Amino acid sequence: MSRSPVFAVLAGTALLLGACANSADVIGQREDMLAAAGFSLRPADTPDRVASLKGLPPHKFVSSVRGGVVTYVYADPTICGCLYVGNQAAYGRYQKMVFDKKIADEQQTAAQLNDNAALNWSVGPWGAWPPYW
Repeated sequence: MSRSPVFAVLAGTALLLGACANSADVIGQREDMLAAAGFSLRPADTPDRVASLKGLPPHKFVSSVRGGVVTYVYADPTICGCLYVGNQAAYGRYQKMVFDKKIADEQQTAAQLNDNAALNWSVGPWGAWPPYW
């Protein structure tokens, strides 16, 4: 029996599990920011709420206007089985947090690239790299 198919299945399974864990981490971080921004968590703890939750797009914002007031709803049927509900101010704070996090991530990436450049991989014990890039 060849080990290649077994290895391929194991490697594929590991990649899928890693992607799922990463997705759950991203959703969890998003929900932490929603709570910090002032969104209220509403559990889907009744049959009517569960049915309503299933009717909303998962992990997306939906806005509605009632009595001239804008309300934002973020549905999470997979991690917490809940809704996050917030007003315009909470949504604005959330958007600012997302923007600030993006800037911080970009700065961290730039710092890592600068650190790697400082290592000067093209010379040293590895020798010169061919100029094919």
